[in-house]
Order: sequence, then structure tokens, then C-alpha cells
Amino acid sequence: MKQKIVIQVPMHCEKCRSKALKIASVAKGQVNSVALEGDDRDRVVVIGEHVDSVSLAKVLRKKFKVQATIVSVEEAKDKKKEEEKKPPELPWYPYPYPPYVVSEPYCDATYCTVM
Repeated sequence: MKQKIVIQVPMHCEKCRSKALKIASVAKGQVNSVALEGDDRDRVVVIGEHVDSVSLAKVLRKKFKVQATIVSVEEAKDKKKEEEKKPPELPWYPYPYPPYVVSEPYCDATYCTVM
């Protein structure tokens, strides 16, 4: 089961942000992706399996010496599964145009027109 863990850590510089990403990427468990969210990019989002959110928050508190709070822990939803649930589109084949026939009326030229 994939989890999406969001932890808010006050960070003021880019060096701190990259350090937080490195710490989150080597967390215990199978980490699939790590990203920063929020207006100030102060929320670390970790998606993975068997990741301990409490130990991750504790490590971030020790490294940054600030209050790291767990905002949410929820099950991660795969975008691929949502796309797969769409019903398959039925193929649409255009109908052929109706045949267009050109014909002339039959004229029998065997009679005499001089009379």
C-alpha cells in the first residue's frame, strides 16, 4: 500500500530544501518520490511503501532543529489506475458514400426524321 506523507518543515534557503529532500529520500522503507509543496515550498511530500512517518519527522527535527509537524498521512492514489477505469472507446467507422450513377435516356436512332 502506497502512502502519501506530508510533513511541514520551516525552511528558509535552497540549501535547506535540498537537504530535506536528501533526508526524505533515504528514509527507511521504499520511497518512490519526494517533492516540495506549498507557497513557501515548506512541505515535504513523500510517496512510498512502508515509510515510517514518525521516524522521518523525528530525523527532520534533529537535522533542522525546528518543529517538523506531520500534516497528513493518507493512501496514495495512482493516476494510472484512474485512467484505466475509463471505458474503452468504441471504434467509429464512417459509412461509404452512396454510389453516384450518371445515365442518359436511351434514344433509338433507327427511325427516319425526314418525313
